[in-house]
Amino acid sequence: MSFFTITHKEKHSRARTGIIKTDHGAIETPCFMPVGTQGTVKALDVNDLHTLDAQIILGNTYHLHLRPGEDLVAEFGGLHSFMGWDGPILTDSGGFQVFSLGHKKNAGEDTPKNNQSKLVRIDEDGVTFKSYIDGSTHRFTPESAIDIQHKLGADIIMAFDECTPDDVDMEYAKQAMERTHRWAKRCIAEQRKQMTQSKPALFGIMQGAKYKNLRIESAKVISAMDFDGIAIGGESIGYNMDATKEILSWVIPIIPEEKPHYTMGVGFSPLDLFDVVEQGIDMFDCVAPTRIARNGSLYVSPAIAKQEHQNFGTKDRKQKYRINILNARYAKDASPIDSSCACFTCLTHSRAYIHHLFRAEELLAYRLTTIHNVHFFLQLMRDMQDAICQDRFLAFKKEWQ
Repeated sequence: MSFFTITHKEKHSRARTGIIKTDHGAIETPCFMPVGTQGTVKALDVNDLHTLDAQIILGNTYHLHLRPGEDLVAEFGGLHSFMGWDGPILTDSGGFQVFSLGHKKNAGEDTPKNNQSKLVRIDEDGVTFKSYIDGSTHRFTPESAIDIQHKLGADIIMAFDECTPDDVDMEYAKQAMERTHRWAKRCIAEQRKQMTQSKPALFGIMQGAKYKNLRIESAKVISAMDFDGIAIGGESIGYNMDATKEILSWVIPIIPEEKPHYTMGVGFSPLDLFDVVEQGIDMFDCVAPTRIARNGSLYVSPAIAKQEHQNFGTKDRKQKYRINILNARYAKDASPIDSSCACFTCLTHSRAYIHHLFRAEELLAYRLTTIHNVHFFLQLMRDMQDAICQDRFLAFKKEWQ
């Protein structure tokens, strides 16, 4: 069984459709993956995810290791059984948390960018860090990251990497990249030791920060290794879309076409998804759709955005296709969030009702808005797939400009 099959290449761009086959089902690409950090996509249950037709969700190795622990999850038969989800799961390796908790520029020196850096110390063998929950000390190595993910039972697992900030100097970026490459080899070796009847796919992650020569070098090194898929990592990816597009232009011609391509952390704006799909990216994830939903920020289509005249002319692309349902203008608005949307929330409830739920601090507000935002992104993926298969992806993208 081929893990990944390209089903169509768009004639006017690098955009493509494909199918990833896992033990828990097939995934049609390009795909957006809802983030289920602690074994749950916040505010949704598995029935919601099935209704939304989510093909794959993410679990967070770092958070699940701290609570409830991979051994307990394994006792329940893995994350699928533990959370009651029968579809594919991808788990990250915890490498991003190395950056987000605090990064060491070199031994004994804290990165000025993050005053929490005392929580983390990186060495050649791995990473020592303190739990944000109780202050206990933990350690990740390439081997333990692979072992934890096997115990969680994910369908796709990630190599352990050192995720670098986009503003580090070249010397440190090179050191971190080379360490990521050495860790990648150790991850592959551990994966081979862990081989079972249902072996998860293992993706490698390239680094190199904002430096073209390092990104190209990392693309070549990671692509030459025995990985099932290739991920583009680093702080720039997703957070800085101009840098993301530039980095992709450097590395996409290098990485193997026949393997799935994954940009980690992309999806703050619908426009971001167009940008990476155009470059030949097959998979991406972001916490934004669920996180902003819980703050009352809701995605709308171009037609609705123009009608609203709210944020549409903004230069901030993250705000362009959003409305804030907490705004007083929606207190008596009988229309749905988006009249072109077929999600449960839009078919059933008014803006006024959702506005009321937030003002009354009712928990239902979180579920209804999360359903809408996740549906919005997943439907956009289905529309993109159709456009690619009809060789009209660029025309479809233009509708969103």
